[in-house]
Amino acid sequence: MQKPYIADKNIKTRINHAIRATELRVVGPEGENLGQLSLVDALKVAESFNLDLIEISPKANPPVAKIMDYGKFRYQAGRKASEMKAKSHVTETKGVQVKIGTGDHDQQLKARRTAEWLEEGHRVKVDLFLWGRYKYMEQSFLKERLDRFLKIIPTEYKIADEMKKSPKGYSITLERVPGTKATLTAKGGPKKIIDEKPKKILETTQKSKKKNLDDLLEDGMV
Repeated sequence: MQKPYIADKNIKTRINHAIRATELRVVGPEGENLGQLSLVDALKVAESFNLDLIEISPKANPPVAKIMDYGKFRYQAGRKASEMKAKSHVTETKGVQVKIGTGDHDQQLKARRTAEWLEEGHRVKVDLFLWGRYKYMEQSFLKERLDRFLKIIPTEYKIADEMKKSPKGYSITLERVPGTKATLTAKGGPKKIIDEKPKKILETTQKSKKKNLDDLLEDGMV
């Protein structure tokens, strides 16, 4: 039994008895050319395969119809549309600005946003904004400050344009490494930077306390 016509918001296709053309060029289930048939005969052939008659080229003369399962047709058409949408993705050059005095928290947020843009396929121009006396500092120092920010970006990238002077100060342009998979998820975040100094100080203090206690025990004072 052939399925009734179901209107689809994304794929406006006529199937079975909703087809208006009286003559059709019909393609079989295996892609074979069944020639030009009347709508009545084409419906009978489709029914013999327990499949649908789908009008795939309504503007052709005569229109072309294919015998296949409508559910499979919708899946293939939807997948093709998704692939075309992905290929037509427009890339942009995004911009992020950091300053020499930008705090760690703000830098982490900016680094995370940079990673998201890169993983969406965009280029990112990172500007080290300079003002006042900072404009006259050594380039090596300014490059080191910019490198600090680049190192905390939680995704893979490559340098598209090397560091150079810009109207704002210094800038560098990054882009995603071709063929790499995204490493940052919506719920994920940059890796936490752990300061090892407090841990080392605590270990040293604990060892010192233990040593002092051992000395007191040996002297019989405890």
